[in-house]
Amino acid sequence: MSSSSWYSGAQVLVTGAGGFIGSHLVERLVLGGARVRAMVRYSARADAGNLEFLPAPVRTRLEIIRGDIRDPHFLLHACEGAKVVFHLAALIGIPYSYHAPTEYVATNVAGTVNVLEAARRHKVERVIHTSTSESYGTAQYRPIDEKHPLVAQSPYAASKISADKLAESYHCSFALPVVTVRPFNTYGPRQSARAVVAAILSQLLSGAEYLTLGSLEPERDLTYVDDTVEGLLALGCCDAAVGKTVNLGSGAAISIGDLARKCMAFTGRDVPIKIDATRIRPQKSEVMALVSDNRLARSLSSWQPRVTLEEGLQKCVAFVRSHPEMYHPTEYQQ
Repeated sequence: MSSSSWYSGAQVLVTGAGGFIGSHLVERLVLGGARVRAMVRYSARADAGNLEFLPAPVRTRLEIIRGDIRDPHFLLHACEGAKVVFHLAALIGIPYSYHAPTEYVATNVAGTVNVLEAARRHKVERVIHTSTSESYGTAQYRPIDEKHPLVAQSPYAASKISADKLAESYHCSFALPVVTVRPFNTYGPRQSARAVVAAILSQLLSGAEYLTLGSLEPERDLTYVDDTVEGLLALGCCDAAVGKTVNLGSGAAISIGDLARKCMAFTGRDVPIKIDATRIRPQKSEVMALVSDNRLARSLSSWQPRVTLEEGLQKCVAFVRSHPEMYHPTEYQQ
């Protein structure tokens, strides 16, 4: 079954809808004919996060609900009537997880239980749980397939591994139809400077005299957000993926240093790189290499990454250039 026919007309709940990937997923679902309930975290400012970037015709077709995945009662209400749940809500900043591990457990672990339990009670037809490549830790072999050991090199990674295992347990214990999708480093427009591509570009485009970074040696598998979204959709409607964990990545890795030099070329700015020790993870916590083996995703569905790094960076440059108000290039965003 094609993803367009599976989601068209369906009631779909997206947690973390105001986030970077979540907003792109919501937009794609609406354009595909889904009835989307977009859950964003409550704030007194009625902030919808990155949903603010959606075109007006898309936003008017959304049902935006505000709450907190740590509240099980709210999740029961949010899941009511849903055919599909995309669970993306999470705390994702790795540096902040060193300072607030309990908050990561409350949000990423307990919050995931709330989503799974609400989906079970409402007999949701499909739950797509979003994992992270950080669950693997530094590559013990390349490329990383789904059989690679899970290594919690940060409190963030530990919380996501726990959430993944809870999703697995709900499938095994209650036959909840869960698909766990493990994206590698997604990048693209609307991403905050917490992520490395936006951090580099926002500094370069602000006219900074030098580029401030942490470690230059780690390698990352950068996957453009449209490819990640298409993977979530394709695997979400794939019966053969139920009960499985599936990687989504480009299959190629680039070091942070080489990425910085590539970004300099795209922006036309060749500046020195200054290493900031506060941006370097503790030695045993740094994940040195992530590169995806995406063969399982390809074999289960028609998905394959289509956007090259060069094409993706061009789109990122255009977005950062057009939205300087989103970025504070002189500050370290954890």
